[in-house]
Amino acid sequence: QEVKIFRALILGELERGQSQFQALCFVTRLHRNEIIPSESMAKLRQKNPRTVRQAEEVRGLEHLSMDVAVNFSKAAQLSSHIHNVCAEAREAIYTREEDVKFWLEKGVDGSMFEALPQGSEPPGLPRCRRCPGRWRPCLCSYSLSIQWYPCMLKYCRSRDAAGRVSSYKCGIRSCQKGYTFDYYVPQKQLCLWDEET
Repeated sequence: QEVKIFRALILGELERGQSQFQALCFVTRLHRNEIIPSESMAKLRQKNPRTVRQAEEVRGLEHLSMDVAVNFSKAAQLSSHIHNVCAEAREAIYTREEDVKFWLEKGVDGSMFEALPQGSEPPGLPRCRRCPGRWRPCLCSYSLSIQWYPCMLKYCRSRDAAGRVSSYKCGIRSCQKGYTFDYYVPQKQLCLWDEET
């Protein structure tokens, strides 16, 4: 179904009365050519697999408003991986309205999606970093960065005996990318990292 899943595990802060970790899942549409096909990755062997890699290309920060909640028990038809990847985040799986429209056109059951309150409704829903009370609803912001992922194939050129130039797949180009997700939480207590310092 062209699905991309981000899972974040946030450790609890003992001094704030949080003994457990908090899990979040962000599900978005995977666009073509965003990552190389797994078949290509399987064919291209990596030299020095234990080496710490540096991304060759830094792609810009993507800011996403996650305005729809995904029902965990119905999400398997969107992607079979959601069941395993997002098991700890059953009540905190988010996506975007524009991605939902795309999946609905592909025939996915719309009953797994539920629209969330936005900044304009209820009126004046504040960002969590500016929300005065810990038990009030607000818009949370969570950022993550993927330091290294295979984003494109590399092509090398060679000449044959007749001098003709041809290209062939000879490696993987790596990228780094950052994401910021904004989403509704029913109480600021679920978003304590998003505070003004």
